[in-house]
Amino acid sequence: MNKVVATEPLPPLSMVRAFEAAARLSSFTRAADELHMTQAAVSYQIKQLERRLGLTLFQRLPRQVVLTAAGQRLAPAVLDAFRTLRTAFGQVHERAEHELAITSLPTIAATWLVPRLGAFQLAHPRLAVRLDTSVPTVDFSAGEFDVGLRSGRGDWPGLVADRLLPSLFTPLCSPQVRERLRTPADLLGLQRMGRERWWRQWFDAAGVMDADLGARPSIDLSVEQFEITSAVAGHGVAITSPLFFRKELSSGELVQPFDLILRDERDYWLVYPAGRRHSSKIQAFRTWLLEEVAQEPVYASVLAEEPAPASAAPAT
Repeated sequence: MNKVVATEPLPPLSMVRAFEAAARLSSFTRAADELHMTQAAVSYQIKQLERRLGLTLFQRLPRQVVLTAAGQRLAPAVLDAFRTLRTAFGQVHERAEHELAITSLPTIAATWLVPRLGAFQLAHPRLAVRLDTSVPTVDFSAGEFDVGLRSGRGDWPGLVADRLLPSLFTPLCSPQVRERLRTPADLLGLQRMGRERWWRQWFDAAGVMDADLGARPSIDLSVEQFEITSAVAGHGVAITSPLFFRKELSSGELVQPFDLILRDERDYWLVYPAGRRHSSKIQAFRTWLLEEVAQEPVYASVLAEEPAPASAAPAT
């Protein structure tokens, strides 16, 4: 039968810290300076530890202290434990200071943020960037992420929210599909992709009242980028933001068949914990990001402030 050995409770950390510093520095005075304590306080902590153990750990000499045999047996394990702790805390600090962890919705990340991130890293070469594009909303209290790009009204408890971009939506399609469209009502006969709520709002604003969306149900692929990929392939019409697909619109892969662009009530925001608002890396990213937003085309800022038009006409 194995003999069960009772373990003594660990001494208070204040005593162990004083012993570790004094053993490493061979001086109560230097240990006190390092620990921001008085020499008398260090001496008291070590006396308490010696009394608790029933052993003398240091030989007190006029200008230094020397470990006794008992102190020499104890010191290596204590010094090693503190080295391990310093390494662990150092690694956590390194990550906290030199890595920016971003959580973002997939479409704004892939089409708007990622093409610009290289410029941010060039401006901040000592700061690594980690980007996660999982759809579920992240709980910042877990500490895994520093900042996020979210869609909403900007009223998340415990978070600071800076408005980035308006959430715009309009039908987009391939040039081949555009040839089949003369009026907004023609969209009812095509495969529609995207949020049904957006389609219904857009048809109402375009003057297609009481549109029967159930006759040909829309497809919601959850990620706007997927829906645009399908639209580029000519499989239908996607309703999404022209801000995020400017490249495809400029190249002619996509066209906007009608001028009508609406704004959703849920804009895009940069968010971060209120308790970390003064973090240097968060402030650096915030400053850079808002400067990038300020360079968006004028029509985006105009649409963000003005009400949507009441009717649609074919885009020219």
